[in-house]
Amino acid sequence: MSQRALSFGTIAEAYERYRPGYPDELARLVLEYAGRPVTTALEIGAGTGKATRVLARHGVAVTATEPDPAMLAELRKHVPANVTPVRAAFEELRPGATYPLVFAAAALHWTDRRERWARIAALLEPGGVFASCGGPLLLADPAVAAAVAAAREPYLADDTIPAPDGTPPEAAMQWPGSELERSEWFGDVEQHVIERRVELSARDYAGHLSTVSAYLMLPDEQREQVLARILDVLPATVEMTGDLILHLARRVP
Repeated sequence: MSQRALSFGTIAEAYERYRPGYPDELARLVLEYAGRPVTTALEIGAGTGKATRVLARHGVAVTATEPDPAMLAELRKHVPANVTPVRAAFEELRPGATYPLVFAAAALHWTDRRERWARIAALLEPGGVFASCGGPLLLADPAVAAAVAAAREPYLADDTIPAPDGTPPEAAMQWPGSELERSEWFGDVEQHVIERRVELSARDYAGHLSTVSAYLMLPDEQREQVLARILDVLPATVEMTGDLILHLARRVP
C-alpha cells in the first residue's frame, strides 16, 4: 500500500474523535438492496470502525480488516462482540470464505485498482452485494471556504483526493460506480446520496483536517503551520456539508 494510505495510524485516536460517524440510513439502504437476510459481512479498510458499528447494530457479524495496527487497536475499543477485527490489507486477503456482503467506507480508493474488482468478486457469494460509501466534509460557506483555501495554498494547492478513474465531480455516476458499471463482475449498479450536515467548532474542524491524508503527508512543522493559518481565518463555528455517496452492486453469477 502507498505511504499515504498507511499514514493514518499515527493519528488513530484523532481519527476516531474528529471524523464523523455514519447514519443508520446507510445500513438500511444496503440491507434493503440485498433483498435477503445478511448475517455476515467483510469490511475493507475498517479504520476505527465507524461504519463497522452501523452494520453491527443491525445484527450483521462483521469481519473488519484493517492494515494499520494502531487503527485496529482503536477499532477494538469501540466495536461490539459481533465484530471480528483482522489485521490485513485488502491485497493480502485470499479467497476462501465468501460473504453475502463486502463493504468499504472511505477506504476503497486506497486499494489496488488493477485487481480490485476480481478480488472483491472472489470474496462474494454469487448474487452477493458490494457496497462502498464516502464523501468529503466541505465548508458550507463559500467565503469561509475561500479564506481557508488561501490560508492553505502556500502548503497545499488542494486537500482532496480525485476519483481514481478520472471521473469528474459533475458526472451523474460518480466513482466507484463508474468502474462498477464497466466491470464484468458486477451488475445492478445503484448510486444513492445520503445528506449529512455537521457543525464543528473551529478547533474541531482543524482537528478533522489533521486526520486528512494531504495534511498527514506534510512534515510536522509545515502541518502545524498550515493548521494554525487555517485556524486564524475561521469563525468560532463552521457549518459543513458531508453528503455520503453510496454505491451498491450485485455480484454477477
